Amino acid sequence: MSDRDDELGNDGQFDENGDPIEVELTDEERAELGPDHPLADLSPFADGFEGTNIDDDSDFELEDSEYQSDAENVFEELLARVGEQAPQPRLEATRRAVELIGDPQRTYPVIHITGTNGKTSTSRITESILRAYGLRTGLMTSPHLVRVNERIVIDGRPISNRALAENWADIRPFLLMVDAELLAKGEEALTYFEALTVLAFASFAEAPVDVAILEVGMGGEWDSTNVADGQVAVFSPIALDHTHRLGSTISEIARTKAGIIKPAAAIVSALQTADAQIELERAADLTESTMGVEGDAFELVSSDVAVGGQLITVRGIAGTYSDLFMPLFGEFQGHNAALAIAAVESFLGAGTQALVHDVLAEGLATVTSPGRLQVIGAEPTVIVDAAHNPHGAAALAAALKEYFTFEDIAFVIAVLDDKDAAGIVGALAPIANRFYVTTSESERAIAPEELVETVRTFTDETTDFDTFAEAIELARSWAGENERRAVVVTGSITLVGEALALAKAEGWKP
Repeated sequence: MSDRDDELGNDGQFDENGDPIEVELTDEERAELGPDHPLADLSPFADGFEGTNIDDDSDFELEDSEYQSDAENVFEELLARVGEQAPQPRLEATRRAVELIGDPQRTYPVIHITGTNGKTSTSRITESILRAYGLRTGLMTSPHLVRVNERIVIDGRPISNRALAENWADIRPFLLMVDAELLAKGEEALTYFEALTVLAFASFAEAPVDVAILEVGMGGEWDSTNVADGQVAVFSPIALDHTHRLGSTISEIARTKAGIIKPAAAIVSALQTADAQIELERAADLTESTMGVEGDAFELVSSDVAVGGQLITVRGIAGTYSDLFMPLFGEFQGHNAALAIAAVESFLGAGTQALVHDVLAEGLATVTSPGRLQVIGAEPTVIVDAAHNPHGAAALAAALKEYFTFEDIAFVIAVLDDKDAAGIVGALAPIANRFYVTTSESERAIAPEELVETVRTFTDETTDFDTFAEAIELARSWAGENERRAVVVTGSITLVGEALALAKAEGWKP
């Protein structure tokens, strides 16, 4: 054994008593991690204990409050890692971490969901249907809007602060062990998303869940969620986004996303462009997987506006389901529901057994999709939508015209610097009366004075504001002059989160 192996605890192994060997770092390695990284100045092995999830609804709020600071500490440790804007194109680091904690992702079946737009809503709809069937579900989505707990949902509820903190304490020593191994090889320590993925897998196993629905963070092939093997691989519409990471063409992006397809998987896909479809079909052939595509294997037959949402009829892979109410707005959500139904059919009955209509109806009727065409205020009406690319903005504009009857709409908008701001504004401009341009809390947000120049290429009815609070206050004041006016907050998921937090703090009533 080399001196370096000895310093690192024999390559992250255990002693004769089965206890983890303590990790030690040189001063240079601690400096490389940075002062905020938990390995830099804390003992690498905190006292851990078995994770838990709170099931007693009567005690949940009290418990959540008692462990608030513990959950905040977890979030701070995650933030000390490399952020999600700079994911590492690798799987080995996550594989090593889950290996050390016993490969929890292999203890439950997985439905794996990727795409460019609609994957979060599709994930939530899939989870709600499976929960209506009596299955205990685990759901991982990203990003969160207000609290990191939202990303790990167990049985329809964000993980409690207590479970988040205790499960983190359980896995933290092993994450730090992997950090040390990576640094010894000259590689980046586990990133925010890699560590969070391991936490989600461990939390699902501890719950335990009957099935996990995993939304890919970015891409697919090298996304850390891909250490799990999905029996069903689901693809929402694929479009241009994250081109600096995934490729500059639809074909390149689709090829990366197709990396989630495992041998003999069941594939269900939304209607795709020809280029994307070719890549998915190639991956299906290579993995000897079955494939059902919207329009052929299943389809949204109809979507009709209803009070509080829509009535849809879906022809699934194994049956047709009529007059299902779903409390989500926008025909695109009807397409997401059709995709989710096909995914559940593939999971429960290999696509050969129709779903029970009443159970499916219950699952759709109770689904939620926070931040997606969500009404968060009335008098005046305020709607938030997390559209952050042109495809999503176009869907938002179409849904506002179809499902609402506003005479005037003002958009409060902020956009991140790696997004197509002109494409987003261009999709919204035809239905906009004015834009209130601002920024979000993200360090990557375009400066308001820069974004407003982009908006002015489409309309002169715009003003820029240094803070979201200023922008939304004046927008609401304008909308309050006429009950047929509305304010829509969009362009950035971070901005939507700020709007939700403000609505809660100020007691807005939807």
